[in-house]
Amino acid sequence: MLFVNILLFLLIFLILSDLYIKYSPKSDLKLIPINYKIKKKDGLNELIIDFKITNTSKTKETMVSNINFELDFFKSKGNEYCQNLNYQEDIYIYDNNKIKNLNNYWPTTIIKSNSELFVRSIYKFNNNNFREKIKYLWIKVFWDNYGHFGISKNKDCLLINLDCQKKRPKEVFEISINNKYNAFAIKTDLLGCFDDPVNTLIAYCKGIVEKNDILTIGESPLAIMQNRYIDPQNLEYSLFSKTLCYFFHPTSSLATACGMQLLINRIGITRITFALIIGFLFKLVGIKGMFYRLTGSESSLIDDISGTVTPYDKSIVMGPLNADLFCKEVSQYLNIDVAVVDVNDLGGVKVLASSNKAVNEILKRNLISNPAGNGDEKTPIVIVREKSK
Repeated sequence: MLFVNILLFLLIFLILSDLYIKYSPKSDLKLIPINYKIKKKDGLNELIIDFKITNTSKTKETMVSNINFELDFFKSKGNEYCQNLNYQEDIYIYDNNKIKNLNNYWPTTIIKSNSELFVRSIYKFNNNNFREKIKYLWIKVFWDNYGHFGISKNKDCLLINLDCQKKRPKEVFEISINNKYNAFAIKTDLLGCFDDPVNTLIAYCKGIVEKNDILTIGESPLAIMQNRYIDPQNLEYSLFSKTLCYFFHPTSSLATACGMQLLINRIGITRITFALIIGFLFKLVGIKGMFYRLTGSESSLIDDISGTVTPYDKSIVMGPLNADLFCKEVSQYLNIDVAVVDVNDLGGVKVLASSNKAVNEILKRNLISNPAGNGDEKTPIVIVREKSK
C-alpha cells in the first residue's frame, strides 16, 4: 500500500510539473528566415537578408525590445577567417506596407497577437575581393523578447552561401557497397535554412538519378534546411533536465541538460520518467532500447552540440518535420523512390520515412557502411543503385 501511495504521489508530482512547464508564461515569438540575395550596387557588394518575426499567441502581444546582428566568418574549407572586414549595416522594418530605415537603432517594437513583423538587414562590403576569400557567412541574431513572461534573450543563427548564384559542376563519388549495389554520394554546399528542402534535393539530383534508383538524404541535413536547430542559450534548464541526463551514456545527446531539456519541452517529464523506469526493467531481462521506443522518434533524433558539421556544431539539431510528405514530393518529381535516413558509423541504419516502404529493408542492408560519411564530407545525399547484371 505504501508503494502504491508513493507511486501515486510521484505521478501527480510529475503531471503537475509537466502542466507548469507547458502552461507557464513564455514568449510565442519566432524568427523565420525568408530569403537573401547578393548584388553589386554603387561599386559595393551588397547582401540583402529578409526574415520575419511572428507572434503565434492568440491573445498576448509581445515586444521586441532589442535586436542586434553579428557576422561570423568561421574557418572552414574554402572559407578564410577574416577579421576587421569593412562593411556597413542597415536594418529596415516594414511598417504599414512602407519600408523604414531604423538608422542602426532598434526601437522597442510591439508585435500584436497573430501578427508578424518583416525585417530586412542589408550589408554593404567595400572589400573588392572579400567574396574570393569568403564563401559562407554565419549571421548571429541576438534579440530580446519582452512581455507577460518577463524578458527572454534569444539567439538565432543563419547560414549565408555567398556562392549560391554560381553554377558549378556536380560532384558525385561512386562507392561499391557489395556485389549487388553501388552507392553514389553527391557533394553539396553547406546547407542552411534558406535552402528549400524539396527544390534543393531536386537541383542536386536532376540529371544524375536513373530509373529504379533509391535516393536518400540524412535526417540532420533535412532538419537544418527546415530550420529545426536551436541555440542552447534559448532553453531554460530545469532541475529535471539536470537530473535525468545522468541516466544516459555520456555519448548520448540526452546526457546533457541541453538535450534533455529539449526532449522535456517536446514530450514532458512524466513520459520520460516512466520510460526510464520501464526501460531499466527491460534491461534487467536483456532487452535494450525500450526507452527510445516509448519516447518516440523525438528522443533518438536529437543531435546535441558537436553532433553535426560546422557551424551547426554549436546548435542542437532536432528531427525533421513532415518527412513522409517530403519524400512523396521529391519522388513524384524525380520518379524514383526517396527516403530520409539516420545512419551512423557504428552500422546503425534507421529509415525515418520513405515514398515506398518496400525499399526500407534494401536500405537497411546496404547503408550499413554509411557511404555518406559522418564527418564534414558534405555528401548528405546518397543514391543506392543496383548494379547492372
